Amino acid sequence: MLLKFYKYQGTGNDFIIFDNRDRSVSTLTAEQIRRLCDRRFGIGADGLMILNERPGYDFEMKYYNSDGKEGSMCGNGGRCMIKFAYHLGIHKDVYKFLAVDGEHEAEIDTDGIISLKMKDVREIKKIDDDFVLDTGSPHFVKMVNDVNAVDVIKKGSEIRHRDKYDKEGINVNFVEVSNDPNKIIVRTYERGVEDETYSCGTGVTASALVFYHNEAGFNEVEVKTLGGSLTVEYDRFNDGHYENIWLCGPAEKVYEGIVEI
Repeated sequence: MLLKFYKYQGTGNDFIIFDNRDRSVSTLTAEQIRRLCDRRFGIGADGLMILNERPGYDFEMKYYNSDGKEGSMCGNGGRCMIKFAYHLGIHKDVYKFLAVDGEHEAEIDTDGIISLKMKDVREIKKIDDDFVLDTGSPHFVKMVNDVNAVDVIKKGSEIRHRDKYDKEGINVNFVEVSNDPNKIIVRTYERGVEDETYSCGTGVTASALVFYHNEAGFNEVEVKTLGGSLTVEYDRFNDGHYENIWLCGPAEKVYEGIVEI
């Protein structure tokens, strides 16, 4: 079977995307997805996404980790899906689509920056000096003095496989606050990929929420990742919950081709 695929990236977080409005890729198996995502024997990607039709929405986004298993929400993947939908001819002032964690909105500005609205966050748990929260995917956030000195794969894997996280898995973010309190540097170990990725949208979002600079009201945090820069905007309330969370940054098509399954 020959299938047309598209490759997109958002700050270095890369994805294989299929247009499944004709239901041509509905039968992909976990092993086929894993093979496609393999960087030596397949196309290579951090994950694979399928765009489906969904009544009442512009589309439905199905996301799979590179291990072939269906994943939780992917922020950079969502932004790439919006750019993909635009390239397919789906042009909207405000996009509304369905993902595994519910409904999302997104916009594309005149400079091509995609802003994706994330789910509200009701609680951030503090565990010693670390933080755990869910931004559509579960995240562990750890403060470090020099993020470039961290062995992200070793340390991230150790935390991800702790007894309390091992079964479901957790993404692990190492965060350095720059001299400007509105700017942070983030490196992320992702479950499902089981490696460091160049960027993680839900991880960037989680890290930005933890390192707010305004106790209440509007916050805007610039985040540097290995693959580029993103901005997270949100409202923080006195009781510690967060709403109107927007993940903003670029997403680009890399190439397209035909693959034999």
